[in-house]
Amino acid sequence: MQEDSPVQNENTPDTAATERPQHPRRRNRLIVLGAAALIALGLGGVVVATAGTDQPAPTAVSLDAQSRNEAANRADRSAREASTPVTPAASPTPSPSVTSASPAPTKTVTAKAKPKPKKTSKPTPAWVDPMPGAEVTSCYGQRWGTLHAGIDLALPSGTPIRAAAAGTVTQAGDAADGYGNSVFIDHGTGYLTHYAHQSRIAVTVGQKVKAGQIIGYEGATGDATGPHLHFEVHQGMWNQIDPAPFMRAHGVDLGC
Repeated sequence: MQEDSPVQNENTPDTAATERPQHPRRRNRLIVLGAAALIALGLGGVVVATAGTDQPAPTAVSLDAQSRNEAANRADRSAREASTPVTPAASPTPSPSVTSASPAPTKTVTAKAKPKPKKTSKPTPAWVDPMPGAEVTSCYGQRWGTLHAGIDLALPSGTPIRAAAAGTVTQAGDAADGYGNSVFIDHGTGYLTHYAHQSRIAVTVGQKVKAGQIIGYEGATGDATGPHLHFEVHQGMWNQIDPAPFMRAHGVDLGC
């Protein structure tokens, strides 16, 4: 038998439809679904936050650790430097500065070697002084009433006597008449020279001699009061002439 439900007015709200009691299973399912939705939202946020970061978080931790290590090293070095005594370096002794003027640039000049002069022997004159440097003690002319037929030239005994010109020895020895040891030289031109009173004769008869060659040594043999050379010029044997002008004509001044 069908139960009659109370008659509802159309203007009266259906409280049964709005205030229908919920089933217990349905309510539990809604709780589980809500919790799942909350979990899903939380995980999605974590995934989004993770995906939006380019560099991983350990990088920042690594940089921070490196900074801490460097700071620790600096602190350790500071401690070592503070504990180690610092020995000041010895300052170098300043050397005295020497101020010298810069030398002026020198111009290098290559000196040309002068050619050495050739040694040339001077030609011996045709006529020379028979005893150079001697003192004239007597000239040609009259003396004590007789003719002094030559020129007397004095130097210490033993002084060399030289040939007045080139020629041939025609006599060498004691010439008598007070001349003592004498040498006669024929010059081949008609003239002869005579060298008397020698202490020693150095040539022999027939010997060829040159002008200036030593033919003997001064002495005092014969009629002589002291060592000297009695020098004569003969134009032909025993034809004495004045030696002074003759020798001057040949470039030799005997001082008379």
